[in-house]
Amino acid sequence: MTQFPDFAPGSADAPARVLLIDDHALVRDGMRMHLALQPGLRVVGEADDGEAALAWLDRAAEAELPDLVITDIGMRGMGGIALAAALHDRYPELAVLIVSMHDNLEYVRQAVRAGARGYVLKDAPADELMAAIQSVLAGRVFYSARIARGMAEQSPGPLDALTRRERDILGCIGRGMANKEIAVQLGVSVRTVETHRLNLKRKLGIEGRAGLVKYAVETLGDSEAG
Repeated sequence: MTQFPDFAPGSADAPARVLLIDDHALVRDGMRMHLALQPGLRVVGEADDGEAALAWLDRAAEAELPDLVITDIGMRGMGGIALAAALHDRYPELAVLIVSMHDNLEYVRQAVRAGARGYVLKDAPADELMAAIQSVLAGRVFYSARIARGMAEQSPGPLDALTRRERDILGCIGRGMANKEIAVQLGVSVRTVETHRLNLKRKLGIEGRAGLVKYAVETLGDSEAG
């Protein structure tokens, strides 16, 4: 396995914490051994389906959540896309990276709408996986090269990258609602609303609070947020 000595999403003293989810034990074993070579990463838990992952995270939330979830799509029970959506609602600050054998762009779009920050193919080279981990931990998005080319050819609009919850919040912003009002209406915490606002600005390439309000007002009529 290749080691990447310059890769440092965390540090040797404070490595980024990773939860691995895949229903194939051999895949998890291989991923864990590979990530163990990176001084800035530490695998802190594993699960073989979405329900088990949520149970693990709910227990971990009482102490310390991981920084990154790496999950497959097709698993027994709750799959990776449904899991990403559940995590986006419960823990929007948690980075989710999909690692899948499927290069179907509709799967990719569903994963993005569910809240995943990245999508890497299982047959991608190891350095692509590490680049994806580094990007999503830094708050950016990442797609395997083959996926990125396909998405570029279809030229999706900026709203296509938003999750259902982000569209809801964009709609509330467009109606002039403050964070506390949005939190009450959607049944979430103010901190969660603030996290979604940051994600909206990052995905839409918008700087500042006023810019996000202006965008929400201008696009509300044509978006699903209203």
